[in-house]
Amino acid sequence: MAIVGGVVLAGIGFTGSYNTLRALAFDRGFGDFSYAFPIGIDAGIVVLYALDLYLIRRDTPWPMVRTVAHLLTVGTIVFNAAAAPGPVSADPIGTAMHAAIPILFIVAVEASRRGFVRASDIAAGRDSQTIPAARWALAPAATAALWRRMKLWDKASYQEVVQIEQERTVYAAMLQRKYGRGWRRRAQGDELLPLTMAKYGLTVDEALALPRQAKEAEQLRAEEDARLELEAEARAEKRAADRRMASIRTRSDVRAAEIAAQAEENAATAHARATVTEAQATAEAQARIAQETARAIESADAAEANKRAAEAEEAAAEARARAAETEQRAAEVERDAAEARAKTAEINRRFAATEAEQARAEADTVEAKQRAAEARARAAEVELRAVEAEDAARLTPRERTARKVARMVLTQAGGQVDQLPLDAIAETFAVSTTTASEYRKEAGALIAGGYRIH
Repeated sequence: MAIVGGVVLAGIGFTGSYNTLRALAFDRGFGDFSYAFPIGIDAGIVVLYALDLYLIRRDTPWPMVRTVAHLLTVGTIVFNAAAAPGPVSADPIGTAMHAAIPILFIVAVEASRRGFVRASDIAAGRDSQTIPAARWALAPAATAALWRRMKLWDKASYQEVVQIEQERTVYAAMLQRKYGRGWRRRAQGDELLPLTMAKYGLTVDEALALPRQAKEAEQLRAEEDARLELEAEARAEKRAADRRMASIRTRSDVRAAEIAAQAEENAATAHARATVTEAQATAEAQARIAQETARAIESADAAEANKRAAEAEEAAAEARARAAETEQRAAEVERDAAEARAKTAEINRRFAATEAEQARAEADTVEAKQRAAEARARAAEVELRAVEAEDAARLTPRERTARKVARMVLTQAGGQVDQLPLDAIAETFAVSTTTASEYRKEAGALIAGGYRIH
């Protein structure tokens, strides 16, 4: 009935003003355009009001559309009043009659608009976005200041802004009760944060949480710096270990080369000595044989010469035996040198195995540090996403705290609410044990309802 009545009302108003506006347009020199001028004005009003309602349905209202529609409606009333003979003040009744139907149409459209706005707020789960008219009438100055804060803080909910103001007023009263006269000078800096940060739209709990958040941020930065320092120290230690192992490997190679060279030199010396000894023994034997032969010829005693030749041959055999023993000793020296080279190779192999094991241990240490750093980074990222989600959901400070406690239960107590000590909650959020118990119960309800860390 309201929609049909509104259409009929608009039709009556537009039909009644058509002839008046057409005649006025002729008088003002519009010519043939005078027939279209009233239709353009009325159609513009209908289109702008319809567009305003459509934008509200799409949750994207634009106040300019509504303002221009009101101006066109006022223009229609003024045009109709101006068409009457004589000045407007001469016939106030006629002017009121011209304005009656357009005003009724505006009231109908505004009522529809109010219904659309409220339905949109209910569908989106929002509180009322408009300040009640009674508040404007009863406290215009305070209401203007409240409206200014809504615009500056980008707060669409009137109830939310009122709650923030009430909490701040109560907090200031409690500070005055605590410190008495001159409480602003006697209160500590952190206690005055809710009043100092009032111009930025922060609630009392949000302002009081700023020092703790700053401390947490500082701790995160310190942890990140410590992680980077540990990684730098690990890289420096690895480079130093590489240098030490390279130095040890070089010294080992040099020592092995020295041992091998000394063994080869000893073997060559022994072999040369054996050769010289054998040559000397052979030469001595041959010389004695020649001497004995000469003596035998000279003395004509062949038997005696043969005997002496046999003795010389025996001496030569002994010299060859000594040469063989020298050769054997040279072989033994060569064998000792080979064993020394084998031991050197075994030392190098064991050193390489030790080096590989040390490198694996250092790599495992670096990897463990990296995994710990990645775990802290993931935890910080999860906390950041949770905070962003809470900001997007416009949660109250108590709801945010309950979710933080739920995350503590999931990460520190394995999802078991009773396993998270109340002292840890009280210390983390600087609250009493009773309040900590309430936070833990709310966190348990959230976890039971399916809250998880994403």
